[in-house]
Formats: sequence, C-alpha cells, structure tokens
Amino acid sequence: MLRLPLFRHPAGAGPVLRILAMLLLVLSLFMLIPLALLALEGDGQMWPFLWAFAVTFGTGVVFILLTWGVHIELRPRQMFILTTSSWVVMSAFSSLPMQFGAPRLSVADAVFESVSAITTTGATVLVGIEHLSDGLKLWRGLMQWVGGVGIIVMAIAVLPFLRVGGMRLFQTESSDWSDKVLPRAGTVAKAIGLVYVGFTIVSIVSYWLAGMLPLDAFVHGMTSVATGGFANYDASFGQYADQPVILWLSVLSMLTGALPFVLYIRMARERSGVLWKDQQVRGLLALLVVVIALLTLYRAVRGMEFFDALTQVAFNVVSVVTTTGYATDDYTAWGPLSAAAFFYLTFVGGCSGSTSGGMKVFRFQVGLIMLVNQLRYLVHANGVFVQRYNGRVLTDDQIRGVIAFSFFFFFTVAVLALGLSLMGLDFVTALSGAATAVANVGPGLGEIIGPAGNFAPLPDAAKWMLSIGMLMGRLEILTVLVLLTPTFWRK
Repeated sequence: MLRLPLFRHPAGAGPVLRILAMLLLVLSLFMLIPLALLALEGDGQMWPFLWAFAVTFGTGVVFILLTWGVHIELRPRQMFILTTSSWVVMSAFSSLPMQFGAPRLSVADAVFESVSAITTTGATVLVGIEHLSDGLKLWRGLMQWVGGVGIIVMAIAVLPFLRVGGMRLFQTESSDWSDKVLPRAGTVAKAIGLVYVGFTIVSIVSYWLAGMLPLDAFVHGMTSVATGGFANYDASFGQYADQPVILWLSVLSMLTGALPFVLYIRMARERSGVLWKDQQVRGLLALLVVVIALLTLYRAVRGMEFFDALTQVAFNVVSVVTTTGYATDDYTAWGPLSAAAFFYLTFVGGCSGSTSGGMKVFRFQVGLIMLVNQLRYLVHANGVFVQRYNGRVLTDDQIRGVIAFSFFFFFTVAVLALGLSLMGLDFVTALSGAATAVANVGPGLGEIIGPAGNFAPLPDAAKWMLSIGMLMGRLEILTVLVLLTPTFWRK
C-alpha cells in the first residue's frame, strides 16, 4: 500500500484527497457525455473534451494511488475542508473544456463560467452562445445539473452536521450524527438522486413536447430543476417570450427545484401533505403570490395586456426568487418599483434543502419570529415566550446560527461591492453584482450585468472576485470563513 506520511497524521488529508479523487473520476465520466454527442454529430470539436477528460481522469487516478488503503472516516474539521475544497476543485476542473475549446476566453472567464455553473448561479461571460458547439452547450447544462444535486446533498446531509447558519433546524429525525457522516450522506444522495433525475426527465420531456428543440429541451430541463439559469441563447428565455406554455412549464420546473427535496421523499413514503405543512414552503409560496400580484397590476395599469403581464411577471419573479436567473425581458426597465423589487428579491432564495441559493426563506421567518418576540418582551418584561419554527422549539444555537449567517452574508456583499467599486465599476453594477454573486442568482442590475447584459465586459480581477463570492455564497459563507480562523488549524 502506498501512503504518504502526511496521510498518517490524525488530522491528515488522506480521506479528503481520496474523496476528491472519487469526485474527479465521476466528473471525468460526465465529460464523456458531450464527447459522445460530438462524436455522433461528426463534429470535429471533440479534442477539448478529450484533453479535459484525460487531465481530470488522470488527476483522479493519481490521487487514488496516493491515498491507496486510506480509511475514509471524516471528522468535523475534515468535513469543513472537504466541503470547501470539493467545490473549488470541481469548479477548476470543470473549466477545462472551455479553456481548451474556447480559446478566446481568458482563464478568468473560463473559471468564472464554471464556478457560475457548479454553484448554479447562472451568470455568464459568453457572447454568441447560439454559436457554441453542441458539446459546450450540453456541458454548461451538465455542470449546473451536477452542481444542483451536490447542493441538495450538502444542505441536507452536511451543513446540519456542521451547524452552519441555523441549518441544524433541518436535521432529520433519523440522522445520527454521532456515527459516520458518509453512510448517511450516501443514503440521502441515493434517495435525492432518484427524485432529482425523475423531475429532470419530466422537465425535459415537457419542454420538448411544448416545442423546444431536443438539445434545448435537454439543457433547459437540467438547468431549470437545478435552478441554475444557463440557457442556450444570449437572450436567455427571451427566445421563448412569445410562447407562454414554455414559460409556465419553466415556472413549474423552477419551483420544483426550489422546494425541499427531503419533503418529496417523505411525500413518496407517507403520501401525506407534508409539503404544504412545511412553514418555509408556505412562506415562499405566499411571497411569490403577493409579489406576482402586485407587479402584475403594476404592469397592467401601465398598459400591458393582463395575461401577458401575469406570464412575464410570474416567470421573472419566480426565476429571481428561486435564484435560477432566467430572463425573458429586461425587468429593470419596467419601472422604478420593478427594479427595486427585483433587487430585494435577489436576497431571498428558495427553501433549505433545495437547489436554490440566497439567504433562504426560513432565515427571514426565524428573524421575524425573533422580532415579534422581542416586541413582546418590551411590552411584557417578565413574560416567558417560546420561539417555535415548524413545530420545533428554536434553540439558542439555532438562533445564533441564523444571526451570524445573516450578518456575514450582508457583510460579504458589502465587502465584495467595495472591491468591485475599486475595479472601476459603477455603484449599481458593483452592488448588484456582489448581491447576485453571493446569492447565486445570476443577472444583476444596470446596463452591463442586468438581464439584457452579461459579465463579459468586467475586468478579469472583478471576475475572480465574483467567482470567490459565488463559492462563498453557495457554501453558506461560514463554511469558508471558519477555514480562515487560526483556531481551526490548532491541534
């Protein structure tokens, strides 16, 4: 057995590297899918994927050999390292097909695009997407789809164990975190994988029956359920702006991805109304209904036909709230109220345990519960008030987690916006760019990175900063920040 001395250390990197090796091998197999498509089409642009496969597969094999015989048993410290390093490594190697196949892209561009894909952000630096090879179009969709399932597993099986941002609220009753984490994660991944694949197939077939071309249906089906937002056209879903059936099918697909996947599993087993009983699901749907109603009336009184207004508003609101990032129109041009509303909606996000980014609905609900209780304390100083969420008593640990996450979320947005301003970006572009990156939404505001633009004109330094912001947002910020503390690295 080949071992390195480092791996014999109790806090060694052996288990982490071994799992990273497995992830790279799986990623390399996904690279064979667009390669097979290009081979069937007789397209000569196969070499980028061949080189990317060789590098990714080769690196995975080397890591496997270096960690041969290493027993995989992760401790909390290693879980933090693995969670962050896995997203960084997957993003880096996912960029290889674009680095090899799109020579016009800088390294910053390719990495930005892959980070945006893996984190399901949906921001893009590509211009002329229609003219990309079918292989690259498919690869962009596959990256978001793979990132989507990784996000769900992380949110359900990893973050509650790490006590990140109040996620302990969503630890399932059957979880026994005194035992090993990986068997639990594996069980969750299998169940979620079946549901995820099923919803994706339904979305793909629905798009195809509604009139999309086969490749478009396949890519958009994956990126809708993953709430990713990558489309096969520069105009995003503006390509289908005059096809309301496709837009409403997309609304359903995006909502499917934004709800807690663990509840789908419970529904299949218990056949009960657990989805509607969940407090965050009701909160998300109520928010969507109110905002869609208000903005539909806002557009209707300004002269737009009611059904068209409803369709356009519903699609774009659901897209932003679920952090998908599709757009049918430049909604910032609908009026001042619309621009302000979409900026605030950028922060919300979907439900915990879904593919959505953002702060998540439950944190706003917990914040509201704390606010109401604080007002009660001011009126009844000697009163005893129990704070509950989803029928469970909120613990001090959970409340501290929500407060800490919320603070660091907005702090990260503020610091990133300041950094982007130093790169020469105007205030609207810098602030909305920081917000959309950390919230993993996609489009920002303004002429440059708004729904009608993209991130290509930004300097490379800004793209690197935004890439870091996307990764931090997807990893719930605290998971990354804890690695920067000296205490974490002490024995």
